[in-house]
Amino acid sequence: MAKTFHVDIVTPEAVVWSGEAEMVSARTTEGDIGILADHEATMAALATGAVQVHHDGGVTSAGLHGGFLQIWNNTVTLLTDWARLTEGGLEEARVAAAELRAEVEEAENGLAPAVLE
Repeated sequence: MAKTFHVDIVTPEAVVWSGEAEMVSARTTEGDIGILADHEATMAALATGAVQVHHDGGVTSAGLHGGFLQIWNNTVTLLTDWARLTEGGLEEARVAAAELRAEVEEAENGLAPAVLE
């Protein structure tokens, strides 16, 4: 079994996911990042996109809209404006991220109220 580390996906409203993981992959504004246990301390801006958390129970995928990623002392925190957990894999998480982006843009342009989870 691979070494694990703690992961939190947090929005202003709630902790969307929290648990132990073996690997996390996310999209930052500088490109994709893969994180394993004992990763170097890092702070990065998150891009709108998918995140996958590989853990003992399988893989949890989510679409995120912006935010920050912090890696410190074997703890990964993804602090995001909005997150939507998805059923399925990476492609479903990418679709969820695109939907979040569209909802936020509509809300910012006053076209329709955003219904965000």
